[in-house]
Amino acid sequence: MYRGISFEDRMGTVDFDVGERAHITVDTEVCRSCTTQACVSACPAKLFVPTGDGGILFNYEQCFECGTCYQICNNVGAISWTYPDGGHGVVFRKG
Repeated sequence: MYRGISFEDRMGTVDFDVGERAHITVDTEVCRSCTTQACVSACPAKLFVPTGDGGILFNYEQCFECGTCYQICNNVGAISWTYPDGGHGVVFRKG
């Protein structure tokens, strides 16, 4: 909890203006060789999902743009991260 507010309640104060271009891409082939899949547990929005064949599915539409996945990934080239196109992405509201 953050200042007495649950993660779920905090999410109620966030909007997403989803752009057409994904600002994060995941190379599933590179992910298959990963032994930790740290992005799955590190993503605060839980947007990384392991697949049965060892790959990773990623849903950028509700990404906080925190960069945690990019920082924690130990496989070069598995995650490509850029800022969303202008005017798109996460919108934090005070709440």
